[in-house]
Amino acid sequence: MSNFEDKIKPYSKAIIRLLKGPVYSQSSVWEDIIHYQREIQHYLNVIGLELILKKEEGLAFFKQFENNEGNTMGLISRRQIGFETSIVLVILRQMLEDFDSNPTLIDGNEKYISHKEIREEIELFLPEKYNRVKFLKELDSYIRKVVELGYLKEQQEADAEPFYRIQRIIKEKVTLDVLKDFKLKLEDYV
Repeated sequence: MSNFEDKIKPYSKAIIRLLKGPVYSQSSVWEDIIHYQREIQHYLNVIGLELILKKEEGLAFFKQFENNEGNTMGLISRRQIGFETSIVLVILRQMLEDFDSNPTLIDGNEKYISHKEIREEIELFLPEKYNRVKFLKELDSYIRKVVELGYLKEQQEADAEPFYRIQRIIKEKVTLDVLKDFKLKLEDYV
């Protein structure tokens, strides 16, 4: 057995995958995360991370430990996103909340949405005084940014309008409190 094989743990691939971003239940490492949860958490504690495992949501990810002032060790960089991208995130989060709280709409655990539906929701959401024309003209770039951030996953069918799956990590990053605060700030903004 080589030195490499001596160092590798059965959950090493799961940790590497988690370091790259959220892991969903469809992933090949999901069962390793479930089975080696304690070992993974022990490893992560050393570098200031906490494993968050939401079995019912089919989601696992890392969260940085924070001190009393909200400071972290800085392993995971925080990204500043623009106001318009935030609007798209808030709308997607609200749509996922509506989906989860309405049992008549549930036909699985995943919420899919078309580009047209995103646009329609944004038009309903934006206050009258907001510059809608400019926002809607640049909507594609905001959606691409949300895809890059990992909150939407594009699903493409041949010769069809693109549609997206809202990734459940959005519920952890855009909490209901954040949602409420953002709506109030938007009202003050316009």
